[in-house]
Amino acid sequence: MSNSIIQVTNLSKSYTISHEGREKYTALRDVMAQKAKKIFSFPKSLTSTSSTKEEFWALKDVSFEIEQGDRVGIIGRNGAGKSTLLKILSRITEPTSGEIKIKGRVASLLEVGTGFHPELTGRENIFLNGAILGMSRAEIKKHFDAIVDFAEVEKFLDTPVKRYSSGMYVRLAFAVAAHLEPEILIVDEVLAVGDAEFQKKCLGKMKDVSDKEGRTVLFVSHNMAAIKALCKDVLLLENGKVSMHGKVSNVVDYYLNIEDKPYAIDVIDDSMHLYSTGEAYIRGLAIRSETGISLNAVPFKSTINVEISAELINDINDLIADIKVVSIEGIELTQSQTNMDNLSVLNLSKGNYTFMVKIENQFQPGNYFLTVGLHHNNDGKTIDYLETIIGFEVLNFTNSEEGDYLQKWQFGYLRPNTEWILKKK
Repeated sequence: MSNSIIQVTNLSKSYTISHEGREKYTALRDVMAQKAKKIFSFPKSLTSTSSTKEEFWALKDVSFEIEQGDRVGIIGRNGAGKSTLLKILSRITEPTSGEIKIKGRVASLLEVGTGFHPELTGRENIFLNGAILGMSRAEIKKHFDAIVDFAEVEKFLDTPVKRYSSGMYVRLAFAVAAHLEPEILIVDEVLAVGDAEFQKKCLGKMKDVSDKEGRTVLFVSHNMAAIKALCKDVLLLENGKVSMHGKVSNVVDYYLNIEDKPYAIDVIDDSMHLYSTGEAYIRGLAIRSETGISLNAVPFKSTINVEISAELINDINDLIADIKVVSIEGIELTQSQTNMDNLSVLNLSKGNYTFMVKIENQFQPGNYFLTVGLHHNNDGKTIDYLETIIGFEVLNFTNSEEGDYLQKWQFGYLRPNTEWILKKK
């Protein structure tokens, strides 16, 4: 108990959600009548609506303890309460009820650009963030070179950060948070914006500050490979409650149970979008047979036919779509983009579209997930992103007439065509 740096007891957070009813048609005579009534009565809305309010509990009776130096992953589906929990721990949002005890300073990286002033330069924002974290100017100067070196933004140090790409934002924000010696480092999914090499660099830094400096790290990610690589323990949230808290392998294996993943989604709920700009949305995703039937399993060596339904809210003249096959451990095994294969960069007007993707199935028998996204080609900005949204199984036989059965290889995820030749000298 005495070594707990974070202690959360019966933490709850509720929000009030309003549901507006359908508006009635308002004619000109109704407007004139309303104007006349204002002389003799209190103002009323020109449109008649019915409204109901609902209490939504983002968190409900959450309790846990975290010791100093722990690296704890927080996982769960979109809408499970992860971001709400981090905002409360970061003192951005007040809880509705419950108690939190935190020892030491907290540095949070929750959203791209949080804590940065867009008109200030990278140099000025380093000092601003340091001051917000309670560091003296001398302390910030001590770590300044290490921050700039880690963030790899030396050339743009005196450029206003409003001109930074999202990746540059994240690099600088993470470097500041990690180097200015807070006792607790909280990192949300924002690292997904950076490239793979920088993500690896960040994971290494978080390990170092925990192992060598005894700092505590809370890390939220949908990437289970990153969670397994960094964290010792994991907290699983489901519907605002802690459903499991324990060793990383036990919790992640439970969470990634393939039976919990749908194999087709005809209507994608708004909460499933990991990130979206609102310019376009992926509305449906399914693996289909040649006759259009939804499948949750495909034979080895067959063709995986993926159907992606998308709605463009705006005209987009530089659209690219991509798809990834992800292992049950969260490792991205392969990726395909429209502009990399047979389709060029797309110039599409607003409306509904269907992408059909054919993937040669050389994956070993087992369970896999699909991640899909829409992006701008010109600046690489993500428009809509759904991570490990549906699952499928590769069966241990081929789709040939013989139905040959296979034995799963001991290692790896792919089973490419290979041929051995033996020669005696």
